[in-house]
Amino acid sequence: MTDSLGDGLDRALQGAFTRRIPQSAQAQMKYLVKQLKGTKAVAQALGVSQRTVERYVAGKLKRPRQELRGRMEREVKQRWQPQVRAKARKKASSTDGLVVSTRARFGFTAAPGTTDDARIRDITQALPPEFADQLFTAREQGATEQQLQHIAAEGLAQMYFRANNTRAHGLGVEFTDVEHIEIEL
Repeated sequence: MTDSLGDGLDRALQGAFTRRIPQSAQAQMKYLVKQLKGTKAVAQALGVSQRTVERYVAGKLKRPRQELRGRMEREVKQRWQPQVRAKARKKASSTDGLVVSTRARFGFTAAPGTTDDARIRDITQALPPEFADQLFTAREQGATEQQLQHIAAEGLAQMYFRANNTRAHGLGVEFTDVEHIEIEL
């Protein structure tokens, strides 16, 4: 199973929540209707009919299919506690940075003629605030997974492989085949 860097960033921000998201299908639908200002917008976001949304809001439907339950939860989490999320993002981007724990394929090239073939490595490394800011900004601007991986690779190259640029100058790092990634604020 591969893990997404973008999803890892989202999970890290969700870890800052101070309250649980609504638990019942009815409460989640009511919250989404309030946030999206209408049942039609919720129906489009979830890929169901407007009437289905209305039935959940009224409490006539109570147990969504597994697939719909996952979409509802994801949509609620994306909108839940925006001020808490913004505060956590600002703190990570300005003072704290973030910690990346990953199992992925890393390879690097150094001085001409020397290479280290890519291999799977387990790395846990704190990244400074500037990389946290770059990752969150890119995520908000709709960056692709490859673009996010490139930013993370630069951060890991600087902090892990080049020891905050005190050694191995000019070392280029490849970061591919992400098996697992966990991000903590």
